[in-house]
Amino acid sequence: MGWLWAIIVGFVLGLIAKAVIPGKQHIPLWLATICGMVGAIAGNAIARGFGIEETRGIDWGRHIFQLAAAIVIVFFVDMLYTTMKRRKHEGQRA
Repeated sequence: MGWLWAIIVGFVLGLIAKAVIPGKQHIPLWLATICGMVGAIAGNAIARGFGIEETRGIDWGRHIFQLAAAIVIVFFVDMLYTTMKRRKHEGQRA
């Protein structure tokens, strides 16, 4: 059940990150989901580093760190994905 929740949280974080970043993101939905999953893991680690432990109820501090990490990761992965697609396309033209 843990993997299912990881996929659901990654999907939601990836979608929110794509919506928050200005402009059009070119990464597919499956890659945004993976970025969201990595963002959730990184956000949890950062929150632990700041002393935010798991609490009863909604842990807003941890969720903010997860979302911020997902936004940064989606932004950089989209730049990398776009660059790789452009280079592949230019290589096929030559």
